Amino acid sequence: MKRILVIGCPGAGKSTFARALRDRTGLPLWYLDQIWHRPDRTTISRAEFDARLTGLLQGDAWIIDGNYLRTLELRLRAADTVFLLALTPPGCCLRGRRARIGTKREDLPWVEEEFDPEFRQWIEDFSRDQLPEIRRLLEQYGEGREVHVFHSRAEADDWLRTFPGV
Repeated sequence: MKRILVIGCPGAGKSTFARALRDRTGLPLWYLDQIWHRPDRTTISRAEFDARLTGLLQGDAWIIDGNYLRTLELRLRAADTVFLLALTPPGCCLRGRRARIGTKREDLPWVEEEFDPEFRQWIEDFSRDQLPEIRRLLEQYGEGREVHVFHSRAEADDWLRTFPGV
């Protein structure tokens, strides 16, 4: 377990889980949100994002936290381990996001989280719009990789409690 992806519904606890893995493994942790978003709330170009991501994927060891479905196939090809936080219904994810509004995030320290209606809708539609494609890609690229799917935060926490680290 040297090249790890952490993916799933926004608010499911991906970043929290990824930090716990980082702390137990000592692997470098990269947040896709931190690559995509600039401190001034603009974003980099897709070409620049893809170039930076490709550079990260060439590393020997890493944890990458984030969905970015457009690049998931590329990341799956490079990963040896995948953790999918497939929490449903989306309300589980919404509760997690609401609880963090106004808190500083390690992955986006300059952002004061706002729960705008468009983002809320994206979360609510995640299980319908994103999760089937994620599952399809995991089916296609899962062979030869260690894949863990958690359906609750408790499942993820239980796995972490039993993981001895590296």
